[in-house]
Amino acid sequence: MAEKTSSAQPMGHPFWPRDMIIPNYKANDRSMSEILTFLFSVSGVLLVAAWVLTGNQVAGKKLSGWRRLALCWFTVCGFIHCVIEGWFSFYYPVIPEDQSFLSQLWKEYSKGDSRYIIADNFTVCMETVTACFWGPFSLWIVVAFLYNHSYRFVLQLIVSLGQLYGAVLYFYTEHRDDYMHSEFGHPIYFWFYFTFMNFLWIVIPFILIVDSWSQLSSTQALSDSTKDKPKAQKGKKSH
Repeated sequence: MAEKTSSAQPMGHPFWPRDMIIPNYKANDRSMSEILTFLFSVSGVLLVAAWVLTGNQVAGKKLSGWRRLALCWFTVCGFIHCVIEGWFSFYYPVIPEDQSFLSQLWKEYSKGDSRYIIADNFTVCMETVTACFWGPFSLWIVVAFLYNHSYRFVLQLIVSLGQLYGAVLYFYTEHRDDYMHSEFGHPIYFWFYFTFMNFLWIVIPFILIVDSWSQLSSTQALSDSTKDKPKAQKGKKSH
């Protein structure tokens, strides 16, 4: 990877590459701490609410702690995909100049990935699909588990595969661009914003895919064994 330097003169914005031109850009008037406090506070409230909600009995039994944590994850995903990423998918043309709170959140995040501030084609398409499908589907998963619907693990598999696929493409496309849209190695912008916050959508969906695979495979094995029983019993009666 070519070594990056910060010798280029600033162009009136905090994004990389430093010589990038962003017409009509207005700097945030809200601090990083204010924006991050909002994001993690809302996420925390939703986590607690989902944990309490899923503590009730479902079909005569209580959900396990692991299952409740998974539903907490999907609740937060619903918020992030529908609200935050939904905002980007609708307002990406005006985010550089807009001072709405969520636009400022995206301008802050763009310090770790400037593809968002320039409305890169990949990020617009990926976030639009995520907001329109994986957001509502994440909330549907929570409802499906609360009401013990038979398709709940199918939904979990679909959404987790979609999230994993999107995250892999997110990292891979930036890798092919030589990480030019962030200050490579910066502890907050590169390692926390770009790497850690997105790597969650690789690790957790992968675990949930394995969980769905296990649950659906067990169910199919049980169904297959049940179908074979009448044949076996019929064979015994004929002797």
